[in-house]
Amino acid sequence: MDRIEELETALTIASATADHIQVDDARRLTGPGLLWNKPGAVMDVFFTEIDPSRVSALWEKNARRVLDALGWQDQDLTYRTFTGGINLVISAPMDQLYSAIFAAQTAWHFCAAELLGATSGDFDQMVADVKAVMAKEANPRLIELITAAEAHGVDILCDDDEISIGHGTGSQVWPVDALPAPGDVDWSSLHNIPVAFITGTNGKTTTTRLLEAIARASGKVAGLTSTEFVRVGDDILDRGDYSGPGGGRMLLRDKRLEIACLEVARGGILRRGLPTRAATAAAVTNVANDHLGQYGVNTVPELAQAKFAVHRTLVEGGVLALNADDAYVRAEAKNTLANIWWFSLDRQNDLIRQAREAGRRCAYLHQGNIIYFDGSSERNVIAVSGVPLTMGGVAKYNILNALAAMCLALALDLPFQAVRDGLAGFKPDAQDNPGRCNEFNHNDARVFVDFAHNPHSISAVCDALSGLPAKRRFIMLSHAGDRSDQDIRDVTATALKFQPDVIVAAELEGYLRGRALGEIPDLIEGTALQNGYRADQIQRARSPSQAAANILDQLEPGDLALLLVLSERDAVLEMLGA
Repeated sequence: MDRIEELETALTIASATADHIQVDDARRLTGPGLLWNKPGAVMDVFFTEIDPSRVSALWEKNARRVLDALGWQDQDLTYRTFTGGINLVISAPMDQLYSAIFAAQTAWHFCAAELLGATSGDFDQMVADVKAVMAKEANPRLIELITAAEAHGVDILCDDDEISIGHGTGSQVWPVDALPAPGDVDWSSLHNIPVAFITGTNGKTTTTRLLEAIARASGKVAGLTSTEFVRVGDDILDRGDYSGPGGGRMLLRDKRLEIACLEVARGGILRRGLPTRAATAAAVTNVANDHLGQYGVNTVPELAQAKFAVHRTLVEGGVLALNADDAYVRAEAKNTLANIWWFSLDRQNDLIRQAREAGRRCAYLHQGNIIYFDGSSERNVIAVSGVPLTMGGVAKYNILNALAAMCLALALDLPFQAVRDGLAGFKPDAQDNPGRCNEFNHNDARVFVDFAHNPHSISAVCDALSGLPAKRRFIMLSHAGDRSDQDIRDVTATALKFQPDVIVAAELEGYLRGRALGEIPDLIEGTALQNGYRADQIQRARSPSQAAANILDQLEPGDLALLLVLSERDAVLEMLGA
């Protein structure tokens, strides 16, 4: 058993239970997140028939008592209530995060005992048990380095195995069990680099890729993290979902890196927090209904709160680029004091007008051009027709992504020429932007492949493509089984905005998530029939690749097909010669 396993399993702290209370496993917070920018631990407690104010009061009393008894008088506690539960949080020193989990569990033990009228354990003994773990986990040298790095104005990144100071070309990495004394560090060689975070329900991957393309066009060595891989220049460091803090640390520790573009998703923010507190800029592309019901984030406004955690990563004067056309973004922006650069498809948007009148920077679409307002004058950066990703302007969502990427690039002090070159050179194909409305020609028909999976993203794609001329329209649909019946109906109804002549419902056998074969195609077909489609317009396929093959076999010159591909992506792209 290694050191981390020993720490994780050092204590088992039981609490009183009841059918109307459910407690999820406590977890470490390693960076800025939904509630604050401090390291520590969080517990999610779900309940019915209990007044949330009683739970929060007990938490404030018992967590404070435990923290003080552990010698953590300088540490803080907080909570967040939501419908059906509460997030309970404590802060802790960076070298004591496993101990913080046990501290939080100890505090909850006493809360649960009071709530349920149960007998509690011996307070002094339970505190002594946590202190024993603290002694094993303590790493005084790490705390010394954190203090020294702050004094030198350089970022420090920590995980279970390694500690690094600085970013990219100005970084150095050490094993966590072989740290140098602050006096032995060559601080003159360490520095931060420009870092941008990109989040949102949709558009974050495309915006991240666009920003990286702009940075490359400036001659910089740029890198990105995403849900698909971590890349520096043309070198893919690893494949997989790296939209959490682990991907950020991997990228920021690469000594070739000069500019970092980090896609960050809801899950990583809520599970662990963000990897750095030294970002130059951040963007929230939009907020829409997707992946609700986890970690106490049950509504779209609550999801907006989670996305806005990126503002807690910004250095003083850092830029927060926000979509002025998105109602949830606009509402949550009222809760931040960050330096906001609004972007919009409409020069007359009220927030754009207010920004211009107040001499604040912003960006917008006007008369077919992407405009940047520098606080005193407009600058025509590039015509939308010169940005291939916008498909001549019909892909409105990609105009917004281009505006977001431009704001971030300028906040990172990249030149206007690089912005123009990056936007003009970035293609909507499987090389530059795989899975995002990639166009192919098959038998003189136009075929678009997109990985859109929620109503917001599918609506954006279908709106863009519905205006294209076509003799006949084909669409391929599939859904994962963990979506509710209503979610599947809603997504299907949204996809019908494409006005298809033929609908092919594909089974996702590997993603049934407890559903029976045929159940999801039944929901797709039922929704189509309710929306006026005939049974002979609806086809079925055993898999996405079979559905794609069936559509390709039927295509004639002048037809248009939209393949919404959620699995077997490589097989579908291979059919099209990608």
